[in-house]
Amino acid sequence: MLKFSVIIPVFNRPDELRELLLSLTRQTLQIFEVIIVEDGSVLKSDNVVQDFRHLLPVQYFYKKNSGPGLSRNYGAEKAQTDFFIFLDSDCILPEDYFQNIEIFNASHDMKCFGGPDKAHPDFSPIQKAINYSMTSFLTTGGIRGGKKKVIKFHPRSFNMGFSRIVFQKTGGFRGMRFGEDIDLSLRIEKEGFKCYLIENAYVFHKRRTDFKKFFKQIYNSGIARINLFKLHPTSLKATHFAPAIFTLYLFISLVAGMLNWPWLSILLLIYLLVIFGHATVVNVNVWVGFLSVIATLVQMISYGTGFLLAFFSRIVLGKKEFSAFEENFYK
Repeated sequence: MLKFSVIIPVFNRPDELRELLLSLTRQTLQIFEVIIVEDGSVLKSDNVVQDFRHLLPVQYFYKKNSGPGLSRNYGAEKAQTDFFIFLDSDCILPEDYFQNIEIFNASHDMKCFGGPDKAHPDFSPIQKAINYSMTSFLTTGGIRGGKKKVIKFHPRSFNMGFSRIVFQKTGGFRGMRFGEDIDLSLRIEKEGFKCYLIENAYVFHKRRTDFKKFFKQIYNSGIARINLFKLHPTSLKATHFAPAIFTLYLFISLVAGMLNWPWLSILLLIYLLVIFGHATVVNVNVWVGFLSVIATLVQMISYGTGFLLAFFSRIVLGKKEFSAFEENFYK
């Protein structure tokens, strides 16, 4: 019996989609359909989907590019069940993903949930380092589903589910290119629905495979935070200013170093050494620990500069919503 509709927007990622579909075939509970929404890709995934038609109840749709949010809405409109689970195409599921959701659902009146992400043992050192910088309490405060977190958890669209009732009440995702998942999570909350964090319903999330792509992604996340503030004024918390403060502190430390005042860099050095040590222990790999320092710097600087630019542009100058790298975001 089908209980869930797995909705996956895809843009030029056929190889990654194949790995995700393969992980879906290995689920201990086969209680879902799969809906692939090709969002105007040049590198289409239709042949990949065809290889899995005898293994999964899968539907494939190709549409004009409109961004991930509206593509998810498109998939929800095609769904046959009353509960939608949204995954990014660069994710892989552990075999007990749906089993863990069902166990949790048996004791909760679940209308909305989100799960965390982890690094798969087979991921490259850079992917593991990026995963560390995105999920560690020392870098993001655990806001992406960690056991320790400094602010309230809001589901992210790489691993998020909600009922048809929630979809109809909120209207689904807006047409925002970045931050659309947090926007929807905030609107779900305003409608009175509770979003649960299911800690063991995690995914292995590849994200970007090099620091250049990672910079572009997080730079837009910094911009998106201010765009979200304009839509939801109470959503901006003190912790969201941390990367911007870090970026300014880094700049001041570099200037101070050139003026022979190196003492300003001591706190920065201590923080990076802590990151190196903790990431090395967590990943049991010194090289990943070193790369995690670089990933943390890239994350903080990219988010911080995007945040500061958007703050000045949208709040000080009063300009309209914007983002960056739209034409070459995946390059």
